Amino acid sequence: MCTVTFIPAKEHIILTSNRDEKHWRSPAHAPARHAFTTGNILFPKDGDAGGTWFAVHENGNAVIFLNGGFVRHEPAPPYRRSRGLVLLDLLDSASPRVAFQNTSLENIEPFTAIIWDDGRLFECRWDGSRRHAKEMDREQPHIWSSVTLYDEQVIAKRKQWFADWLQQHTMPGQEDILHFHQFTGDGDAHNDLMMNRDGKVFTVSVTSAVIRKGKANLTYVDLNNKLRSQEEIVFIHSSLAKA
Repeated sequence: MCTVTFIPAKEHIILTSNRDEKHWRSPAHAPARHAFTTGNILFPKDGDAGGTWFAVHENGNAVIFLNGGFVRHEPAPPYRRSRGLVLLDLLDSASPRVAFQNTSLENIEPFTAIIWDDGRLFECRWDGSRRHAKEMDREQPHIWSSVTLYDEQVIAKRKQWFADWLQQHTMPGQEDILHFHQFTGDGDAHNDLMMNRDGKVFTVSVTSAVIRKGKANLTYVDLNNKLRSQEEIVFIHSSLAKA
């Protein structure tokens, strides 16, 4: 829930996320398809609350969460609902962008949602009191870093790493962006993309989805157990999977 990239291509997009977590959190379950009211959703499941940080619906939509809104906040539990379950609430709909505007977020911890909705890209932030949503240019690459772990200076540095990498990878594939998410940095373990803060908070996994017309292929890299898995979800309404 801490670093997300978006890569557009002619016939697909690639969404990729690093999950940075506290050492005491339970391991996540590898991605699988789960039945919801509006259809099947493919996602890795959080080992504690049962939610997720990255999910793709069989209608072609996808949502990825990052912790925090615009600035670092002090957690004030108990919260009404886990953010990982809120993500599934948003995606279990015809339009997660519309659901973001209509779902009650009272007493939900701040988050940033990267939403792929009917072929359009949105950045939606909940700051704890207000919603903020804007459409992003789906023709351009983007990178986001969680404000709860990275200050403005580090976020800017990571954006520059991404820009430099794109100069060398003009047509990146999924393997290229997976490598970027695991091996990019300047040797500062606290702030490299695969981070480790004295074994208390560290990157536990990388999840990446290639979304194209008709289906999505999801790759999950479990860094703790050195395991890699791949799953596919076929879209039942491929017109919603414009890429």
